[in-house]
Amino acid sequence: MRSHMQSLVTEVQASLTASLEAVDGSGRFRRDGWSRDGGGGGTSCILQDGAVFEKAGVNVSSVHGTLTPEAARSMGGGKHLGDEALEFFACGVSVVIHPHNPMAPTAHFNYRYLERGPAESPAAWWFGGGADLTPSYLFEDDARHFHRVHKEVCDKHDPAFYPRFKKWCDDYFLITHRGERRGVGGIFFDDLRDRPQEQLFAFVRDCAQGFERSYVPLVSLRKDMAYSEAHKRWQQLRRGRYAEFNLVYDRGTLFGLRTAGRIESILMSLPLTARWEYDVQLAPGSPEELLTRALREPRDWL
Repeated sequence: MRSHMQSLVTEVQASLTASLEAVDGSGRFRRDGWSRDGGGGGTSCILQDGAVFEKAGVNVSSVHGTLTPEAARSMGGGKHLGDEALEFFACGVSVVIHPHNPMAPTAHFNYRYLERGPAESPAAWWFGGGADLTPSYLFEDDARHFHRVHKEVCDKHDPAFYPRFKKWCDDYFLITHRGERRGVGGIFFDDLRDRPQEQLFAFVRDCAQGFERSYVPLVSLRKDMAYSEAHKRWQQLRRGRYAEFNLVYDRGTLFGLRTAGRIESILMSLPLTARWEYDVQLAPGSPEELLTRALREPRDWL
């Protein structure tokens, strides 16, 4: 399973970076290979200041070593494995895309496979991940398309997956101190090991490979729309919310920081620019207020 996952994330990285470069037209990904003190490494691909994408990151990693007890507690696995199972393996692909145009949505996905315990007989293994859409301006057709693609992938494996993982996504990407979600959702799951490894790997594979058709058509449609400075200001405020979630609540960010991960790769998810203003007031019925309402009250998009 380790080798299956390593092959998958490498293939997804190659395919998605090529697709995003084609959409951008002029921007190219910078590719940085890195090694982790303690075991393993990865490749970070970052496109910055392109024609379409202000910042896009497509990172893969495959790391192993020994956890501190604190890091072990944050890693998950669905049960307390004790301090005797501090050996770990983690392999995944992590993507965050921030377009210039406020009408084009930010998007994120991450899929990963993890083990605790010795390689020859791990005490536990599981899959985690998901994908979500974070628009600054709400186009309902975009939200429906993104959710429809993910529902189709889920239904191929289990019709119960989409409603379960859609709700999990709405609950997970909650900025608790704001009382609003980071975006309009998608799917999310963690500690998944309720059926044979090969079945779950096939599901994760189809999810990761399906992201392109869920997102690339949306950014292609919105990247050239007209916008004003007011639209850009609102996008910057929404990016501030994005940063708040990632730095305060995101499990992947916290796990990376606690396992001596590569800081540049861990924090590539943050937007290049963001803004915080005091006591922002929204006009009733405005596009900004309509988006905020959708973030406070998750909807069924299908």
